[in-house]
Amino acid sequence: MATPKSGAPVRGSRTGRPIMVALDLLGRRAALRILWELRGEPLTFRALQDACDTNPALLNTRLKELREVGLVDHEEGGYRLTAHGRRLHAALKPLAEWAQQSRGFSAPSAAASIPPATSSAQAARPRRRRPARQRPRP
Repeated sequence: MATPKSGAPVRGSRTGRPIMVALDLLGRRAALRILWELRGEPLTFRALQDACDTNPALLNTRLKELREVGLVDHEEGGYRLTAHGRRLHAALKPLAEWAQQSRGFSAPSAAASIPPATSSAQAARPRRRRPARQRPRP
């Protein structure tokens, strides 16, 4: 799969708008995890592989993509976020805080217990019952 680029079609968008390009790249397997693990000190390939709990082929592919778009760089001491990558990390902090406070999407809400509204056509239609299953005779 090619590295997504602004102006070119990406998964979920034919326009290639920058937000869609970013979501395509960040939505790829292990991409966010790699960025998260690189938020601190530089990591060697092996340390990053262990931290991300992924295989070397996938890690190589993602690192190549993240390096191509300028989010990650490899220097002495290992892989690290670039200034561009640190800005992305800062932009994702409010999302991380929201997820921590609200437990993401796993917290049950009061709205979840309210049954969905039915249309008048659905309400007027009689419900069909399935015929009872007949058990085979011994």
